[in-house]
Amino acid sequence: MSDTLTAAAAKPHYSFFHGVERNFDKAASYTRFEKGILEQIKACNSVYQMKFPVRIGDKIEVIEAYRVQHSHHKLPCKGGIRYSMDVNQDEVMALAALMTYKCAIVNVPFGGGKGGIRINPKNYTPFELEKITRRYASELVKKNFIGPGIDVPAPDYGTGAREMSWIADTYASLKPGEVDALGCVTGKPVTQGGVRGRTEATGLGVFYGVRELCNTAEDMKKLGLNTGIEGKRVIVQGLGNVGYYAAKFFYDNGAIIVGLAEYEGGIYSDKGLNLYDVVEHRKATGSILGFAGATEFKNSFDTLEQPCDILIPAALENVINAGNADRIQAKIIGEGANGPLTPEADEILNKKGVIVVPDMYLNAGGVTVSYFEWLKNLSHVRFGRMDKRFSENQNAFILNSVEGLIGKKVTDRERNMIMHGPDEVDLVYSGLEDTMIGSYHEIRESLLSSGASDMRTAAFVVAINKVGVAYEELGIFP
Repeated sequence: MSDTLTAAAAKPHYSFFHGVERNFDKAASYTRFEKGILEQIKACNSVYQMKFPVRIGDKIEVIEAYRVQHSHHKLPCKGGIRYSMDVNQDEVMALAALMTYKCAIVNVPFGGGKGGIRINPKNYTPFELEKITRRYASELVKKNFIGPGIDVPAPDYGTGAREMSWIADTYASLKPGEVDALGCVTGKPVTQGGVRGRTEATGLGVFYGVRELCNTAEDMKKLGLNTGIEGKRVIVQGLGNVGYYAAKFFYDNGAIIVGLAEYEGGIYSDKGLNLYDVVEHRKATGSILGFAGATEFKNSFDTLEQPCDILIPAALENVINAGNADRIQAKIIGEGANGPLTPEADEILNKKGVIVVPDMYLNAGGVTVSYFEWLKNLSHVRFGRMDKRFSENQNAFILNSVEGLIGKKVTDRERNMIMHGPDEVDLVYSGLEDTMIGSYHEIRESLLSSGASDMRTAAFVVAINKVGVAYEELGIFP
């Protein structure tokens, strides 16, 4: 055996799922549940590994795919489907487990699930991707792993509204006459039963969560920072759906984007970057590198180590680990991606006094708005349809009465703002904002009362308590 092979064999394999279990076990000691209930909460209830043939061009390819249902304490299960060559059973199990805890934290009544197909979607035409997606959906239907009351997938890395519409159509064709068929999947196009605001939901949730931390004076005092988002220096890794919208909402609300990192490299400027100019530059050149006035990093991971107040890793897993955690200069890390920090990195950063806002809370915006879409599909009524006009008429009556009493007229802009009745997207944003604010303070209260040493452990405590109570109330332990 060569030295290279020996070294490779000696190097321990990092298990994402074991990392989640490690965090779970750390938090479990702060809860009251007996070992058996904790083991049931921690275990994946159902793991479906499949391989199916699809004709691609003039050849047949055997596609490897997964769907994991982590917990059945509440149904349906909920979780995205990702298309990536990195998809494997360990990853899908870990992401399904995180979905269980994520839903519990933000009070969304779902069990956790996750799916994945081991392909690089860039290697296939849209027609070929449609064949793969529809075959995957039919396999899920065949084994009863999808349905509005069973398991409801959503987009994830490598997928989007297009793939979700294919899945919904395949499900409906195999379940003729099922009135709630559109509720079998979320993240659909608005014209196919989707909800307005879903596209930006995860990034917006990241913003709302970090903003609430920054608005908490006691937490900011510990970090030596002023309250509020305005003026905070932010680095965002990833300009995909989550990273772009997180950066956009930070930028639009007065934060200073000092660094951006993508797979081709990173850029940094302590004077701040114009997010929209960077996006236009990337559209024109295919890269964020070469942006005028910015320092370049060929290795995008170097960007994460630059000075900032807030770091948002919103792309990949394990990007902050034992090898680079001590060089991170951010005072706040908001986990936009799933699992961007390893447990070893957590320990290093916690000792440095960095506040890590955990993924299982912070990127729950997607599943929260997916819940709203699911409710819309089951009710068969668009949000705002029943009350928008009533609210506008009522607001107009009140405004006219006040103007009559005081003898003054408000400006046209003020009139429009006061009279505006809520559209669907207004209600979605409002519901998401309320969810993220309430859940942040639940976690913070847990941190102060449970004895947990960090926000991730406190978030796990919140989740374990809610899932544990659900299992006890189900009475499934004779």
